[in-house]
Order: sequence, then structure tokens, then C-alpha cells
Amino acid sequence: MTERLLDANRRAWEEKPSLRAVYRDLYRRIAAECTGGLTLEIGGGTGNLKAFAPHVVATDIQTAPWLDAVCDAHALPFADGAFANTVLFDVLHHLARPALFFTEVERVLRPGGRVVMVEPAITPMSWPFYHWLHPEPVRMNEDPLAPGAPPADRDPYDANQAFPSLLFGPSFMRHGARFRAMFPRLAVRGVRPMSFFAYPMTGGFRPWSLIPEGAVAPVLAIERALAPFLGPVCAFRILVVLERL
Repeated sequence: MTERLLDANRRAWEEKPSLRAVYRDLYRRIAAECTGGLTLEIGGGTGNLKAFAPHVVATDIQTAPWLDAVCDAHALPFADGAFANTVLFDVLHHLARPALFFTEVERVLRPGGRVVMVEPAITPMSWPFYHWLHPEPVRMNEDPLAPGAPPADRDPYDANQAFPSLLFGPSFMRHGARFRAMFPRLAVRGVRPMSFFAYPMTGGFRPWSLIPEGAVAPVLAIERALAPFLGPVCAFRILVVLERL
């Protein structure tokens, strides 16, 4: 199941130029937030970050030719302080126990290192899309900081798209204060809403698209201009930056 999905996503990436154009913009934004040094990519997926950032160790829960290591984000097999950055692109909402991951990332990051994440944003405009048209669920009543180990039989592609917004969304929603209390050495340096129109128009990794590649750049320019005004209402994604104190 997981290998078939990864292969399908890789094919969609190769066959949809509009999707690649949107993701190139997101990868550039991620790379711009990273500090100098070795970067750990969690959930390397289709293996694209290396084209935009140097010194990347790409990992995932399963093997693929473009990955450097196979590991579980809940138990990272790396030394304390080994990395300057940890990057997640659409990964946090797939983790069964985000609290375990943040404990691990706090350990493997050096002081001054960063966690940079791009994740779904649950807003008034995005919620209908994610709830009705996206295969992954949105469960706003689930605890993103639940204790304990991940269920042994859980599919790593299971998800709750609400997790990032519950932790880092507008006003840090319900669990922001708990996150800050549990992880005082992971300071929130930025939460920026993005992806208003271009991303949903690409259809994501589904076979259809409503926007040609040439229209992506102008639409993204409009999005950046409107971000301060429309972000809390229209964003489909958030860019979250944490810094290890």
C-alpha cells in the first residue's frame, strides 16, 4: 500500500508541471528559512528537497532509491545535536504521536538549529476542500500531543490534517500553550499562511489540474500580495519555523 502510494505520487510529480511549479516555490521558501549546516529531511517522499538545499540527509519510513536512510520520525537514529535543520513537507499531520517527534527533533538539533515545516492549514476556505475532496481526514477534536507510543499496526500514511493547525494555526488554536510548555527549547519563530489558489487548482497529486504551468507564477505573485489580508481565511498551507534554543 505505502509503496504503491509513493510510486503514484512520484508519477504525478513527473507528469504534472503545474504541481511541480507550486512545489518549487514551496521548496524555495523552505530552503530560505534553513540555517547553514546539515539538514535532516523527514518524510523525503518524492525526494525533491535536495534540488533546492545543500547538505540534505533525506529519510522516510520506507526505502526508495533517492533516500539516504530509512527511519521512523518517532525514534530518530541520529546523534544529539547532529543537524542544523530538520525539514518536514506534509509530514507532521501523518505522525501518530507528534509529541514523540518533537522530543526527538529537540535532541538531534544543535542550539540555534531550525525546524521548518510546510503543512495543511485548516481555514474557512480550505476546510471544505480538505474535508470533502481530500482523502485524508480532518479531526479537530483529536489531541496532537497525546502521550504514549504509536500504535504498532498503524499505517504510516494514516493522517489527521488538523494537527498542524491545532498546534500552530491562528492564535495557536487549542494546543499552542501546551506545546510551548512541553517544548520550551523549541521557540516558534514564524507561522505564515500561504497557498490560496494555485495549489488547490493543481489538484495536488490527483490526476486532474485546473491551472496550466504558465499561470502558476502570476497566481503565486498575487497570493504573496494578498497573504497579510487573506491568510487566516483562505490559506491551504502554513509555513512553520521553530528554533532550538
